Amino acid sequence: MNLGATVPYDSTAQDPSALRDFVQGLEEFGFDYLAMADHILTVNMSLRDSGSSATRMQGYREPLVNLAYIAACTSTIGLATSVLVLTQRQTALVAKQAAEVDLLSGGRLRLGIGVGWSRVEFGQLGQDFHTRGRRIEEQIAVLRALWTQESVNFHGRWHHITEAGINPLPVQRPIPLWMGGNAEPVLRRAARLADGWLPEGRPDGGLDEQIARVRHYAVDAGRSPADLGIHGRLALRSSGPGDWTRQVASWQALGVTGLSVTTSNAGCATVGEHLNLLRRFKEAVGQAGLLPHGGGSPHGAGSQQP
Repeated sequence: MNLGATVPYDSTAQDPSALRDFVQGLEEFGFDYLAMADHILTVNMSLRDSGSSATRMQGYREPLVNLAYIAACTSTIGLATSVLVLTQRQTALVAKQAAEVDLLSGGRLRLGIGVGWSRVEFGQLGQDFHTRGRRIEEQIAVLRALWTQESVNFHGRWHHITEAGINPLPVQRPIPLWMGGNAEPVLRRAARLADGWLPEGRPDGGLDEQIARVRHYAVDAGRSPADLGIHGRLALRSSGPGDWTRQVASWQALGVTGLSVTTSNAGCATVGEHLNLLRRFKEAVGQAGLLPHGGGSPHGAGSQQP
């Protein structure tokens, strides 16, 4: 099972050297990959609408720009987004930016994508919230075409490309695409189209049923469930070594291929405190005989295309 960590958005938001120190610390500790979260606009929590709440005014750094910087600061650790809200972005531009990060890192990128959840953010970006599920399926097809073909011909509902492409192409052709989210349409879409799935929640919160459904949907789509990676998440806030090891053991029992740990909102005031918390976590699960690693790749199972 691969082990990753999410770049915190509090202690690294304004300081490039803090971001560098954090990711180099992760690489030194032997983490397999790092992940960056995404919001283009962070809107006030008082702005709410039916069906979604707004995000806090926190320092979300732009993932692809920062992963290019991180690529230059590291050598082996995998780079991932968890997740990039693809439906708020121009597809060809994302293909170009991701290809550059993959080139700069020597093929270390995994692009985690999602449909997004905040109507407020979509509205202020001038994007259609209601078509995002259908659009992301077309976006996936466009991304894979642009990452593997020098000249692309694609004509869909939202995308029209004639004899055009990106140059240079990425190292990985195509870059692995993982999908985040727990809604039923996301489970079916991930099983059918994605290289991996990034579920939300604790392993004891009904995720066993969702994982079983995703694997069943993969079979329905003519795929082997073994080709679909699944990486869980573990928040270190308000918990300690006993809870950490129990959660890791529960994730392993579910057969996931990886686990991403987050120290955001855990009371860490400095990068050093974030890294110390991650070191304590790694020592605790190591002493419990958990978390064999996958050798520095962010992909794990599911890196093959469907």
